[in-house]
Amino acid sequence: MSLNIKPHVTETGNQQESPQDDLTQVSPVLRQLSRHLVRQLGMLSGACGQLPLTPVQAHTLLELGQKDLSIKELGNLLNIDKSNASRAVSHLVKKQLVQTKANPRDNRCLQVSLTPAGHKMLKQLDTQQDNQFADILAQLAPSEVTQLEASLRCYNKAITKAKSQQGVVIRALQAADDAELAAVIRAVSAEYGLTPDKGYSVADPTLDHLSRQYSQPGSQYWIIEKQQQLLGGAGIAPLPGEEGICELQKMYFMPALRGLGLSRRLALQCLSFAREQGYKACYLETTQLLPQALGLYASLGFTTLPKPLGNTGHSACEIPMLLTL
Repeated sequence: MSLNIKPHVTETGNQQESPQDDLTQVSPVLRQLSRHLVRQLGMLSGACGQLPLTPVQAHTLLELGQKDLSIKELGNLLNIDKSNASRAVSHLVKKQLVQTKANPRDNRCLQVSLTPAGHKMLKQLDTQQDNQFADILAQLAPSEVTQLEASLRCYNKAITKAKSQQGVVIRALQAADDAELAAVIRAVSAEYGLTPDKGYSVADPTLDHLSRQYSQPGSQYWIIEKQQQLLGGAGIAPLPGEEGICELQKMYFMPALRGLGLSRRLALQCLSFAREQGYKACYLETTQLLPQALGLYASLGFTTLPKPLGNTGHSACEIPMLLTL
């Protein structure tokens, strides 16, 4: 598979398995529930409920009920290719539910709008769908409806993020990646003024040979590639001086990776690995210079500590944080 969040430089950062190993495992229950939901809502049927519309045609009417659209715009909204959108419009034209005309802003494409019959059909569709969902929601308590809305909103957001990550590869760090990774860390550190003389991890003596550090037991580092170019990464390693606590370390992202939700995805992958390794908590150190990173860590459940733990050697990072696993 391939944020508007700035680079998340964690002043805290193996190569034990193949490139795509250790990614979040697919939940068979969630897959089954998703398939069942699609079937229960009739999305595999040739008709949308009792109306003479396919699901795609019904969704086309719903979007056109908001405003007139070009076929390309319809395709984007419905997440289908232009040819399928054009085919749906053609069928609706034959049913006299929509009409097309030259786009006044661009005569090379058609503008699609509802006919009076289309508005009438849309009203019937809305009534049918309202009745269907009223029957469904009547089975749920108000608190369950609120929980369902929040869960579906989260699921939809995850789907959008996953699509934006098409072409991105996450894999374990290898020795051949050391030079590129060190260059990324130095570039992002310089961008944010995290210079070696100030006590940040860019000054670590292991920076040019990180694959060695993360080949140690209880450690792992993942890199992110886009178009075969190494553009970021993050890792987990034991926290020196603290038994059973790991550290989220060296999370850096070049501009080409920002805005794709990858910082959260990679942080979750690191935390999943930490749990598998039996760590009881995950620690990190960061700085006020990275407000977007602080927001990410807070959203993951990290809380600020009154004083640092362990012996990281990163004296310039004034914000220690901890997450119980």
